Amino acid sequence: VQLQASGGGLVQARGSLRLSCAASGRTFSSYHMGWFRRAPGKEREFVAAINWNSISTYYVDSVKGRFTISRDNAKNTVYLQMNSLKPEDTAVYYCAAGDPTKVYSIYSPLGYDYWGQGTLVTVSS
Repeated sequence: VQLQASGGGLVQARGSLRLSCAASGRTFSSYHMGWFRRAPGKEREFVAAINWNSISTYYVDSVKGRFTISRDNAKNTVYLQMNSLKPEDTAVYYCAAGDPTKVYSIYSPLGYDYWGQGTLVTVSS
């Protein structure tokens, strides 16, 4: 699976952006998908994840109520709608695909096998 993230950019605080992650390969619908981010000088952080059939979604507390993850298996694409953005959301955002049969948590980078190249989100105050 190859992943291509897009949609990042510069936005003012309280603004919105939608990130997209397009996947190649016919097995997209069998993977859970996640978004992680790495802010300058910080460790990579889990942001959100969605299981293969969109029944379950997961968020880090700091984005709950502001971000929404979704997927369209027909288009092999996962999205991250980000509203009410804050300067502390500034980071490079990465999408990832994981095999749900693995024992690692969906919140952990170890639970993912494929990673996109990242897209930069900058939120100005």
